[in-house]
Amino acid sequence: MPLPTNISRLISTRKLYRHHHFNFLSFTTTNTDLEKPSPPPIQVQLTESSGRGVFATRTIKPGELIHTAKPLLTHPSPSPSPSLTHQNHNKICYFCLRKLKLGQKLAISHSPTVSFCSDECANRSKGFYEVEKRVDWSEYNDYCRQRGFKYPLLVKRMACMVISEETSSDSLDILQPASLLPEMISEMEEEFGLLKSTLRGAIKDEQMTFLTKDWYAGILARIRINAFRVEVVGGSYEDLLLSAAASVEAEAAVGNAVYMLPSFYNHDCDPNVHILWIENADARLVAIHEIEAGEELRICYIDTSIAHGTRQQLLLQGFGFKCNCARCISGD
Repeated sequence: MPLPTNISRLISTRKLYRHHHFNFLSFTTTNTDLEKPSPPPIQVQLTESSGRGVFATRTIKPGELIHTAKPLLTHPSPSPSPSLTHQNHNKICYFCLRKLKLGQKLAISHSPTVSFCSDECANRSKGFYEVEKRVDWSEYNDYCRQRGFKYPLLVKRMACMVISEETSSDSLDILQPASLLPEMISEMEEEFGLLKSTLRGAIKDEQMTFLTKDWYAGILARIRINAFRVEVVGGSYEDLLLSAAASVEAEAAVGNAVYMLPSFYNHDCDPNVHILWIENADARLVAIHEIEAGEELRICYIDTSIAHGTRQQLLLQGFGFKCNCARCISGD
């Protein structure tokens, strides 16, 4: 269940990570000399007040691409009306969320409402999509569209990935969940019932033993606070940096995605890192200004241009914390 429209449109959703343990994190860095890769420029460690955070292991220069991240889970933005479902989903790759060009040769999806930008994306989607194709999603999709809900669509895809054995039912457990208010729990129960009834009949009962009310609530709570709204700008990486395209209108969003490493970045209203999407849902985290070794890397979860009081309200309602960054302490 998303926040009210006036709030959710301003939030690039993610989480405040606390008190979870893990064995390792994987990420990629860029280097023109592939035979002599540079040391990873970041590490995840505990902060004094915000749980885990991401810290620089060396000086990071302004404009430097720190690392990229592939999504664990994606879904295109819901279409505003049933008549536009075909139009919207045939403009965006159903897997990587790449905007498709007019006349572009598409991979076959065996569906009038879904397109893939390449054979690679079609093949990587084969598991969950084979499950999706067996089910009539019209009622479920209408429910989400009429209410402006996007997160239940990600839960739907996650369920299909588990059914196809593409992932495990606990693969997102490492992520911190959001707190669900009583009214959210009531809506969640309705959504859970609708998802289960939609799948029942097309999917064998033994394949849905994981699909309990507790599982649904846990996945939804993690997606609510960890999902990013993917805003694909297009153009080259250099042009994007030169134009300082740090903010994109909500209408440019092509979908939503959940990542691992980007979920460890804490918030600051004067961030030193920005997250960008250029061609698809692969995230790029770029330094805004010079970052010293040992300094924490932070992104801004909301629009940095809004007033102090509004920022405080959005962060408290959307993420459950009062911001005490230097900018907020100064009252700016």
